[in-house]
Amino acid sequence: MSERIPFRVRPMLATLIAEPFDSPGWVYEEKYDGYRLLAYKEGSRVTLLSRNDKDKTAAFSPIAAAIAQLPSRTLLLDGEAVVFDRKRVSRFQLVQQGGESMFAVFDCLYDDGRDLRKEPLSARRTAMEKAVDGAKVLFASRRLAKNGLAAFQQAVKHGFEGIVAKEEASPYVEGRSKKWVKVKIHQEDEFVIGGFSAPAGSRKHIGALLLGVYEDSKLSYVGKVGTGFSASTLADLSRKFQPLIRAQSPFADPPRERDVTWLAPRLIAQIAFQEWTADRKLRQPVFLGLRDDKEPLEVVR
Repeated sequence: MSERIPFRVRPMLATLIAEPFDSPGWVYEEKYDGYRLLAYKEGSRVTLLSRNDKDKTAAFSPIAAAIAQLPSRTLLLDGEAVVFDRKRVSRFQLVQQGGESMFAVFDCLYDDGRDLRKEPLSARRTAMEKAVDGAKVLFASRRLAKNGLAAFQQAVKHGFEGIVAKEEASPYVEGRSKKWVKVKIHQEDEFVIGGFSAPAGSRKHIGALLLGVYEDSKLSYVGKVGTGFSASTLADLSRKFQPLIRAQSPFADPPRERDVTWLAPRLIAQIAFQEWTADRKLRQPVFLGLRDDKEPLEVVR
């Protein structure tokens, strides 16, 4: 048997919807707040790739080591690297802080020479559960109540980020799909950093980050975030910003801010916020960390 998986894939992505639902033939899972990974096991070699094809094997070496110990000679797993808080809720910022990551596995696309992508989700789930059974650091993603509305309430009660609903008969389709949909409980999303304001008082390096999303290929300003930073985070961001400084605003509708340093729109911030305001700005945003698993042009409203 060959120890090479004969393809590479882009991950299947869930479509965001506004309200939970219940429908026959669908299953409901916990939505994790972590780092999406595709795990390729080819003989003794394991490669972890982000959704934009960056090699994250070294960054999540305990996960790679655990996958290397699985009995399958060739294996392709889809899942999310997560770190849980004391209430067993996954938190993206804990991943950023270097917490002890686990791998929530929710799909299996290849197993010992068998291409499973065209198989229904139910069959892939069975293969995945068998592949990771008993492994350290790895676990099958949590299934919630069989009724979608009850599953959503279960997620609300436990403080999860949201739920993901999946059609059990669906094959694995690369890219965005309506066979997988997600409903968020907490407002959290990615935004492009287009500049920063000057620090005030005792604060050093950076005041607030100016954020945007792309609309019709133009970066639109959606507000600024000045909370959620530690002193070390501010220093690290300042270092990352230096080569990106530019004279002109990257925003199509730049804000009227004083003492702003504009940046080339290359970096993406993960932001928690309360809601969108009537003028399409973020209310009470909090900085959670930087992401490098998406491209800036993917960050749309």
